[in-house]
Amino acid sequence: MKTLELWFEFASTYSYPAVARIRDVARVAGVEVSWQPFLLGPLFADQGLTDSPFNVYPTKGRYMWRDMERRCEGYGLPFRRPTAFPRNGLLAARIACVDFGASWLPDFVLAVYTANFARDEDIASPELLVGILDALGIAGEDLLRQATTPANKQRLRDQTERARELGIFGAPTFVVDGELFWGHDRLGDAVAWARLGADATPSEARREEQP
Repeated sequence: MKTLELWFEFASTYSYPAVARIRDVARVAGVEVSWQPFLLGPLFADQGLTDSPFNVYPTKGRYMWRDMERRCEGYGLPFRRPTAFPRNGLLAARIACVDFGASWLPDFVLAVYTANFARDEDIASPELLVGILDALGIAGEDLLRQATTPANKQRLRDQTERARELGIFGAPTFVVDGELFWGHDRLGDAVAWARLGADATPSEARREEQP
């Protein structure tokens, strides 16, 4: 079975619909998903940015928020524009780095995005994150301690460096055998590539978008 890497950042708006949809789309296509957290801040710094491009360029930001409303409505996803943007996803990303293959990881990731972009909650809060883990049947306090060890902090730094080496510059990014697909609207293309490689056609990509 081919593997599709999903590179996501918890502050990223468009990563929310990607995370919400990818399991259903990939399952139907017979494609495995590998969950890859990283931090966009260092990569933005490489581009000379100290803030989200959606804040730096207000016209782009206004478009993005309206587009998110439309996209989430179309996908049947709850959405509420957060009162703070971008929110600090560092601790959540460290938790996601504890075990990339953990069975609880996809549900945790989606729950964090839902807290941020559907309920306007502060995802930097340890209490919030522990509560999400506890609700998933995971010992939240124990996992939080694992997430904040020096070794795990380095794991997240290594992840971000790997993203840089892959040429990733935004989130979400899908990677299949080194081939990059940027943006939630490239999910179908990435899944089609995972199944068919360079033989994938635009019509097949559109078909993959429908779980």
